[in-house]
Amino acid sequence: MRPIAESMDALRAIADSAPVAELASAFAERGHEFALVGGPVRDALLGRPVTDLDFTTSARPDETRAILDSLTKNVWEVGRDFGTIAARVHGETVEITTYRAEIYRDDSRKPDVSFGDTIEGDLVRRDFTINALALMLPELRLVDVGTASESGFGGLEDLLAGRIRTPGSPEASFTDDPLRMLRAARFAAQLGFEVAPETRSAMAEFAERLDIISAERIRDEFVKLLTTDDPVPGIRLLVDTGLADRFLPELTALVATQDDHGRHKDVYEHSLTVLRQAIELEAARGHDPSPDIVLRIAALLHDIGKPATRRFERGGVTFHHHDVVGAKLAKKRLRELRFDNDTVKRAARLIELHLRFFGYSDQQWTDSAVRRYVRDAGGELEQLHILTRADVTTRNRRKAERLEHAYDDIERRIAELAEAEELAAVRPELDGERIMEILGIPPGPLVGRAYKHLLEVRLDEGPIGEEAAEARLRAWFAEQA
Repeated sequence: MRPIAESMDALRAIADSAPVAELASAFAERGHEFALVGGPVRDALLGRPVTDLDFTTSARPDETRAILDSLTKNVWEVGRDFGTIAARVHGETVEITTYRAEIYRDDSRKPDVSFGDTIEGDLVRRDFTINALALMLPELRLVDVGTASESGFGGLEDLLAGRIRTPGSPEASFTDDPLRMLRAARFAAQLGFEVAPETRSAMAEFAERLDIISAERIRDEFVKLLTTDDPVPGIRLLVDTGLADRFLPELTALVATQDDHGRHKDVYEHSLTVLRQAIELEAARGHDPSPDIVLRIAALLHDIGKPATRRFERGGVTFHHHDVVGAKLAKKRLRELRFDNDTVKRAARLIELHLRFFGYSDQQWTDSAVRRYVRDAGGELEQLHILTRADVTTRNRRKAERLEHAYDDIERRIAELAEAEELAAVRPELDGERIMEILGIPPGPLVGRAYKHLLEVRLDEGPIGEEAAEARLRAWFAEQA
């Protein structure tokens, strides 16, 4: 953490910016308290970039809306029931929430919300002491409610110590909002902080409480964790406390599954290493998008089919077809977490294809096999390159170098074929209309079968020209009769 003087300078710079100064003045003129709160304060104190401006106020939602309407035409309600109004002020998007307290009933997936009257009451209900910090505006007074806790440690002390801890008892905090347990894992990864022992123990004790949270909210928090620079510490925390078992049991099932050689690592450790290496390659190759959530999901889950396919044969362990089984398991789990269809389809495709390359290093592929590899990968070819390279975690340097050189070679051949054949858009020389015209047949399944035959010819032999394609089509059609 940077020196306090520098941190306060950073907060002062935010307070002096045009949108913040105008908002603070407008709320003060109407007799309302107004404060920058949570993540922006934490990040400014840590010397991290501040990307979002979150505020809290004593004004009720209708009053907040009226004030914002007087400042800008760009006002919208993020969640009136939760007291949050958003606006664009001087080009900045801001969210302003009324002081509140929210609590989950035992059987509810939605919190009951009531509005409060003091900044201290609002901060006490927040997830962690490092987020229970507020800068009152325009007076620039820092409020650290954590100092009033039984431990005597507040947000500033926890920032300095790199510690994640709840303002009150973790039992009460996680009972009020179980999603905070997932946020603890995310902040541990994002900030490189340690979770306090009593907080960690409560995460394990109240893991089942996560079941009342909607799949969409769990998904969103999981995605935020995966998009950090190094999500592995957070994932370890979720597995160790039993939280992962509540929404991603296929991951925890990997812990005791030995790898193909049964020696230096289990499948779980291997999967975490693959995730880390995929993230490193994502950066090294200048991959776009970055972070790539589809790639990271596939890297973490690429071996989840192994527990179901593990067999002990001739003194060894095999996992035949774990790629296909894993793709099916991933589809099912990602759908239950309410991921969109495109993400589910693409992640499952990567998992299903992640083993395809490993025969290449033993026997070089034909051009036909390379074309099929590109065709099957589709729009995920670059992600498949990264995943396949990341999947090499062997300690045998000679083997690792052999696999790396083999994949360098296949990428070179793909590039050469792509330049010569427009490989990214492999299709037959004849389309459906032309097939019907040549064969004199109406639309129907036969046209599809004919097109598929010509596509196989194209993949096997490369471009053959329209005249040769027509001859092959007629010969095929004669065989069908």
